[in-house]
Amino acid sequence: MGEAETPSFEMTWSSTTSSGYCSQEDSDSELEQYFTARTSLARRPRRDQDEPVEWETPDLSQAETEQKIKEYNGQINSNLFMSLNKDGSYTGFIKVQLKLVRPVSVPSSKKPPSLQDARRGPGRGTTARRRTSFYLPKDAVKHLHVLSRTRAREVIEALLRKFLVVDDPRKFALFERAERHGQVYLRKLSDDEQPLRLRLLAGPSEKALSFVLKENDSGEVNWDAFSMPELHNFLRILQREEEEHLRQILQKYSYCRQKIQEALHACPLG
Repeated sequence: MGEAETPSFEMTWSSTTSSGYCSQEDSDSELEQYFTARTSLARRPRRDQDEPVEWETPDLSQAETEQKIKEYNGQINSNLFMSLNKDGSYTGFIKVQLKLVRPVSVPSSKKPPSLQDARRGPGRGTTARRRTSFYLPKDAVKHLHVLSRTRAREVIEALLRKFLVVDDPRKFALFERAERHGQVYLRKLSDDEQPLRLRLLAGPSEKALSFVLKENDSGEVNWDAFSMPELHNFLRILQREEEEHLRQILQKYSYCRQKIQEALHACPLG
């Protein structure tokens, strides 16, 4: 994406929850607080229904797009308008809610980015190898100013860059969220889908459509998306879990063997 297509951002926090910090260089035990076999590998039951939601995504003509933008701008109660460009593209704002369960990683030489840091963008030292892990504020909300042709994958990558997050973008996914008949439905966007186009077609209602950034939890673990320290940590955790299971099994059979032997000794001969 060229210079003209680079999304601009205006960040809005909806929560002031403080972040929890952990330096990956301090000790392995601290890293393991955040990456455990159960929290990182196991799938969790979801409150939201992760079901396909079929949105109508017709191809609009120039005149239809212009009419849709006028209707959209007439329904919003803020200055977050959409604007039609001469080349037929348009710009506007999408709101993304962060619902991240696990912490993110930033270079350890950097403090967690503030609102002003996020607006300035990444600076020097962001390629440091050592990392610090911390939790982003819970349910943080960000308004992004994007183009109609900005793709979902580009939105994710831009968000991570703004907050100096060095985790692989494949660990994250952008979801559509909709409320219908008292139920909440989620659909993961493909990499090439265009969030602003979906926003225009659905209208400004947050119940009809909103965007959520979550961990990209799927049926299979994408091991290539993890860093070397994380992979080594997983191996240590799995080894400890295996040793614990073996200990429990041996203890169980040893107890049964002992009881059987006690019963044999208690039986009268003959």
